[in-house]
Amino acid sequence: MKIRMNLGGDSYDIIVEHGVLQKADEYLNLNRRVLVVTDSGVPSQYAETVASVCREGIICTVEQGEESKSLEVFSRLLQTMLDNGFSRKDCVVAVGGGVVGDLSGFAASAYMRGIDFYNIPTTLLSQIDSSIGGKTAVNFGGVKNIVGAFYHPKKVLIDPEFLKTLPARQLSNGLAEAVKMSLTSDKELFDIIESSDIESNIDEIIIRSLNVKKNVVEQDEKESGLRKILNFGHTVGHGIESSEGMGELYHGECVALGMIPMCSEAIRPRVVALLKKCRLYREMTYDWDKITAAAFHDKKADGDTVTVTLVNEIGGFEMTEMKCLDVIELAKAGLEG
Repeated sequence: MKIRMNLGGDSYDIIVEHGVLQKADEYLNLNRRVLVVTDSGVPSQYAETVASVCREGIICTVEQGEESKSLEVFSRLLQTMLDNGFSRKDCVVAVGGGVVGDLSGFAASAYMRGIDFYNIPTTLLSQIDSSIGGKTAVNFGGVKNIVGAFYHPKKVLIDPEFLKTLPARQLSNGLAEAVKMSLTSDKELFDIIESSDIESNIDEIIIRSLNVKKNVVEQDEKESGLRKILNFGHTVGHGIESSEGMGELYHGECVALGMIPMCSEAIRPRVVALLKKCRLYREMTYDWDKITAAAFHDKKADGDTVTVTLVNEIGGFEMTEMKCLDVIELAKAGLEG
């Protein structure tokens, strides 16, 4: 299936197809120097398959995990391109999860003021969320995604076959973003995840999630309004993630927890039950001082207020301005009450 992201001069296709990795050169212009970026947790044959069909493919493997989303690793990618004589006509291909995609896209945006970038996401989380929309970034000063750029890929290839080798926890990690899309924008998607076998419906879950994000990004590319609904659960979630040291809990697991208090009490039991089905719910001890400090270093905060998305009914949303401390009180009540 081909999904078209319509953004004027920055428009691109998202190809969702089983086995598409084996045909990468049919969809991507690889007849040039290509920096293929992957990480140590991705099966090496994925990047090797891409590099083998490039005119000149150079594989750069970074360490798995959020620690690689740093200026040091960003600099390493730029140095690799410089050392290998990359020009404005060459390109970067990300083969990995969200860390690889964010890092590679940012490097592509900066090298010689911007070269072509393709994304081949290998995790469910990156397939349905971070691989599209044009956000690229690294972490800095202990703050997640604080340094980056809006820079769209030229094409995205999504191969559901990758998910067969994905650990169960990583699959759950990605489902958090599908749940997020369903809660704000697609009640039928919520019903599918809630009532059906997830594995046998994974293609539809991917496609419906992509269409939600596509429609939002097309209306609000630079996050001046509507696109903020894609941050549903993220303000508190990022606070939890940063307070946990960006490693103990996965991104999706933190977002899942962050969504709970943002749902009305009327639907919260149903949401919690769904998160339990997806293996995303957990009871834990929260350090609210650290969460508060981390959440409101977030770039979405403006003074002492922040825009938050609330879900009162499944498939609908309300955006409102709240004082930062009121958000924390709401989170405390929802997660500990």
